[in-house]
Amino acid sequence: MTLNIPLMDNNITLDDRNALIEFLKEDRILTQSVNVAKFEEEWSKWLGVKYSVFVNSGASANLLTISALKHTQGLGEIIVPTLTWVSDIASVVQCGFKPVFVDIDPHHLGMATEEVLSKITPNTKAVFITHVLGYNALTSRLVDELKARNIPLIEDVCESHGATFKGQKLGTFGLVSNFSFYYAHHMSTIEGGMICTNDENFYEVSRMLRSHGMVRETTSKAVKADYIAKHPDLNPDFIFAYPAYNVRSTELNAVLGRNQLKRLDENNKARSENLALFLKHLDPKRYRVDFATEGSVNYAFTLILKEADPVFAQSVMNALREARVEFRRGLSGGGNQLRQPYIKPYVGEEEYIKYPNVDHAHFYGFYIGNYPTLPKEKILGLCELLNGVLS
Repeated sequence: MTLNIPLMDNNITLDDRNALIEFLKEDRILTQSVNVAKFEEEWSKWLGVKYSVFVNSGASANLLTISALKHTQGLGEIIVPTLTWVSDIASVVQCGFKPVFVDIDPHHLGMATEEVLSKITPNTKAVFITHVLGYNALTSRLVDELKARNIPLIEDVCESHGATFKGQKLGTFGLVSNFSFYYAHHMSTIEGGMICTNDENFYEVSRMLRSHGMVRETTSKAVKADYIAKHPDLNPDFIFAYPAYNVRSTELNAVLGRNQLKRLDENNKARSENLALFLKHLDPKRYRVDFATEGSVNYAFTLILKEADPVFAQSVMNALREARVEFRRGLSGGGNQLRQPYIKPYVGEEEYIKYPNVDHAHFYGFYIGNYPTLPKEKILGLCELLNGVLS
């Protein structure tokens, strides 16, 4: 059986390219300008937040978020997932925080609530949760406890655009949230990311951090006036408040984002239908199908073996390769981040041993592409293929 299922279909459509062509026909500024601002406004309205800051990648959104946290909250510990993309943890380390790790809940692949709460200390500055591959990782107990303890929640929603918890979009529950518009995600600006918040101060700091720390980037007249008054020796156009970055995006990326946002909800509906079909026809005796799918919007099919069986896992990978089905082992970010070389100097060589659930996903978890144009017949054929793999 040859299925020919790539990890992602081309999600830059002819309509997207035509929008770029129309934009380029006019004499326009191509760096951050009017379309960036409009995309930020339209995204904020779609998500349900007051403020958004468009940057050049989801990783940059992570970095600016943690940098802004440092400047507004001070240093300390941040509780982070063991299953996530590298930039979540890298940003914590790069900004001088201590990462505190938590194992996953196998039902939604995000951090296990009780373990998060057990690791909170007086030095905890934030909980940085990742909504993995479209699943919601929030629980009422987690949200309520963090609010009661006045601990900021940071949501990484880079893989879960449009997913909800209790009918409310992920990315609206905490102090700040991050999104990625990488090519393979729910919608794409080719490269791009978004920082979202309802906190005005966090928003203004993020805007300055995005562009070299320049005070002129803030929209607050009061902030500008304060810096100008305190630094009369400086040119008001070139006051740098923070040792910051240049992670601006361009008008071209924003044009793509504005155009793709128009069809995001429709595409998400198709993805959800695809996942339901996949899980319904997958053999529950051999693969996990008991995921917490309520409110989920998955751009990938999650395939996790129920038992730790290296021989069967190899047979599954061989069958997928033979059928030309692209996949990634280890789920989000390549699996257990504590096995990666970059983090071992900070946590030790064998810290990963303490987290058995994510280690199972590391060796026996995979994801396969799920996109709106994927034919239902291919999904059923994929299930038939997987169910027929010999142990």
